[in-house]
Amino acid sequence: MLVQGFNTIWAFVSVGLLAFALAAFVNAAVHREDAYRAADKQNKGFWLIILGLAVAVNLFLGVWGFLPILGLVATIVYFVDVRPALKQVSGRGPRRRGSSSDGPYGPYNGGR
Repeated sequence: MLVQGFNTIWAFVSVGLLAFALAAFVNAAVHREDAYRAADKQNKGFWLIILGLAVAVNLFLGVWGFLPILGLVATIVYFVDVRPALKQVSGRGPRRRGSSSDGPYGPYNGGR
């Protein structure tokens, strides 16, 4: 009974990682090639190959092994580093007004 529940949890984790990698792959395919150069990131082909391999590894190997972990790291790097840079260069990112010390209710003045 316990083993069946454990396998069910791992199946959901596997599907979640596959969906995460697939979302990154589709997002990488949507952006233009020149956006990667403007954001000073690796080219589009590089990210499509890396994320495509992550999708394939998650599809065929599931969660077990070293390769799915590398695919997860590549997917996280894409979402945390590359995607925000591409959005900023493409003009789809959030518009920043004011300085970097502005809070949700105006500028932060250090308690003065």
